Amino acid sequence: MNKIVSAKEAIAHISDGHTVAVGGFGLVGCPLLLVDALAEHSVSGLTIISNNLGEPGGKGLGKILVQNKIAKAIGSYFTSNIDAVRYVNEGRLLVELVPQGTLSERLRAGGAGIGGFYTKTSAGTLLANGKETRLINGEDYVLEFPLIPDVSLIKAKKADQLGNLVFSKTARNFNPDMARAGKITIVEAEEIVEIGELDPEQIVIPHLFVDFIVKGGNA
Repeated sequence: MNKIVSAKEAIAHISDGHTVAVGGFGLVGCPLLLVDALAEHSVSGLTIISNNLGEPGGKGLGKILVQNKIAKAIGSYFTSNIDAVRYVNEGRLLVELVPQGTLSERLRAGGAGIGGFYTKTSAGTLLANGKETRLINGEDYVLEFPLIPDVSLIKAKKADQLGNLVFSKTARNFNPDMARAGKITIVEAEEIVEIGELDPEQIVIPHLFVDFIVKGGNA
C-alpha cells in the first residue's frame, strides 16, 4: 500500500462530528500543512484533542476555530488563544480541561488498549467534579478514561515510505501518543526517505501506527 498522499486526500478521511487529535505544543510540532488542509475541508462539529488551540490571528488550530468547525476542545492550555477564551465565554465552544500529563496518559491508554487508570492529578479540584474518586494508600485518586481519536494529525521530522517516524527534539511532544491512539493516523513529515535509510535506533513510531504520509515543510 502506498501511504504517501496529498494533504487534501488525507484530510478527506475526516467527517462531520469526528474526534481529531492534533499534535504540537503551541505551534511547535504542529502539523500546520494538515491544519491548513482541514481549514479548506468542508466539515463541522469536530471535537479537537490538542494541548492548545493555536494562536490568535488564525494561526494553527486558531484558523479552524474561527471557521466555527470546532464544537468541543479537549486539552490543557487554551488561554494562549484569546479567540478560544472568547468562544467559551460566548457559549460557542465546549472545553474539557485536562492536565498535560493526564492528557498524554489518556492518549497513551487509548493506544495501548487500557480501559482506564487512576491518577492523583486533579484530585480535590474542580477538574475532578463528576469523576469517580478512590482512596488508595490513604490518598485520593481520580479515574480517567482513554482518548481514542477517529483521526490523529501529527508532525514528524522524517518518515520512510512505510511510515516509520523520527521526531525532532521538543517537537516530539504529544505526537507519538496521538499516533498510537488514532484509529487513522496521518503524519506530516518534513522529509520522506527510502525504506532502510532511517537508523532503527532513532525510530520512535513504527510504521504499523501510520496510515497516511504527507510531505510537509520545515516549519
